[in-house]
Amino acid sequence: MDRRDRAINYSDLEMSEPVNTAIASVASNPSAFAAPTLCEAFQRTAAERGDSVALRTPGDVISITWTEYAKRVQRLAAGLASLGVGRGDTVGIMLVNRPEFHLVDTAALHLGATPFSVYNSSTADQIAHLFGNASNRVVITESGFLPVVQTAIADGVEVEHVVLVDDERPEMISLEALEEMGEPTFDFEATWRSVAAEDVATLIYTSGTTGPPKGVQLTHSNMLAQMRAMQERLPATQGGRTISYLPSAHLADRWSTHYQSSIGLGYTLTCVSDARAIATHLPEVRPSTWGAVPRVWEKIKAALEAQGIADPTVLSGQQRAGIRAMLGLDRCEWLMVGGAPTAPELLRYFHDLGLPICEVFGMSESSCVVTCSPVDRIKIGTCGPSIPGVELRLGEDDELLVRGEIVMAGYRGDPERTREAIDEDGWLHTGDIATIDNDGYVTIVDRKKELIINAAGKNMSPANIEARLKSAHPLIGQACCIGDKRPYNCALIVLDPDVCAAFASEHGLADASPRELAHDELVQSIIAAAVIKANSHLSRVEQIKRHAIMSCDWLPGGDELTPTMKLKRKPIGEKYAADIEALYAGE
Repeated sequence: MDRRDRAINYSDLEMSEPVNTAIASVASNPSAFAAPTLCEAFQRTAAERGDSVALRTPGDVISITWTEYAKRVQRLAAGLASLGVGRGDTVGIMLVNRPEFHLVDTAALHLGATPFSVYNSSTADQIAHLFGNASNRVVITESGFLPVVQTAIADGVEVEHVVLVDDERPEMISLEALEEMGEPTFDFEATWRSVAAEDVATLIYTSGTTGPPKGVQLTHSNMLAQMRAMQERLPATQGGRTISYLPSAHLADRWSTHYQSSIGLGYTLTCVSDARAIATHLPEVRPSTWGAVPRVWEKIKAALEAQGIADPTVLSGQQRAGIRAMLGLDRCEWLMVGGAPTAPELLRYFHDLGLPICEVFGMSESSCVVTCSPVDRIKIGTCGPSIPGVELRLGEDDELLVRGEIVMAGYRGDPERTREAIDEDGWLHTGDIATIDNDGYVTIVDRKKELIINAAGKNMSPANIEARLKSAHPLIGQACCIGDKRPYNCALIVLDPDVCAAFASEHGLADASPRELAHDELVQSIIAAAVIKANSHLSRVEQIKRHAIMSCDWLPGGDELTPTMKLKRKPIGEKYAADIEALYAGE
């Protein structure tokens, strides 16, 4: 059974209460969306929003109005210009989610420069590779990342200036000093008005699952096309609220919070530096729009189930409204999930709470979102139709092809791989196998290069099998399906450290580490039952016949996961070869 057979039209589902009234509101397009560049969009929004808060941290420890934001952008742009940054130059940024990121990134944009972010988990070698490709002479960072940045620079990359946002050191430039460095003759307005739509607004470095990261060049025109299309598909009201907590090196955060919500819609943006604490900040912010990867939604669901909320359909309308308020999601105009396959049961659970979630598909090369369900016409099991202005078709091997203004300008310094990705007719080859139904709704089967073909020649999607495993029990944090050229499928399973801690506390166990709990008999029986549960939703050939619980954790940016938490399948196969062979012993 493929995901199309499980598709459910949201508008056909009976609701015992209306969906959040805010979701049904109609939002007009703010003037920023008509601007030709992100610079002009920002200037329009800042002028309109004035004394409203633009950037903040939890508890208002930092609070910056739009007027203050605009003034600081002007001073920082002048300071960067005094360091030699101009149109076409690049500026590296390695920061946690904090207001300073938005200040310096927006300032660089106003020079016609190309700011880009570095994943916080990056090693010195990885940073050196990015800096070598980007050729940035300036990097903006904070004390916690200074040692690894300095090591990268010592490897021979030509970085001339390091700006430190949270400290003053003799050999560095402080953010305050940068704001005072501008020349009195610097013509800020003439500079930002000279920025063109085709100028590269940012570089997004791919996560490197199949090789060294590629620098995706996205122009002002690309990003504004994305912003306009998504505002049309999922209208949002100007002046709302949301949270920045995903890595700014990932386009999901850069597009959704920095560009769409902040620069485009004039939101108040709360910066949360620790993504693991996101659930504690949602009730304070009560965002107007919000999105997350499936794992975050899975953890929220697990927390609710731990409180006895296993079946939302048995609750009254008042009880469901209370849960939405408790979560801090009661004022959302729309909710989103993307980045990996999402189990239909997870989406149905939140639907039954009155929180319909729009599943999306996208990639860095397409300026983020390619397909997205309208909030009132969700088909659970699909990631919706193409967003306005985007064409889709399937190639001969059912690879999804994308064409439109959202398609990248190309990979930086890599014309060969650019030609491989974008054909002569302008079609972006996504590398994803997909189906498109009669209503234009897309279902992603899996990455073309990651499909499992077993010994009998059966094609399977490991990502969908893994999504089933992870949704079967909260203890399963990661799962890697093995089965290519094998007679049956096996899985390596990694326990979730946060859930392990709660489990150990509940059962009076002294050691809550995944390393210890992997050998616990109760945990092993729970995981075995979860595998059986997952298998009940899979065809016989897809089912997991044997599994192993790994006595370790897989961390973003480590041997097993990319910084965006995608599985590094080849390195996993090599690192755990002995464990895998043990699963097939005596086959």
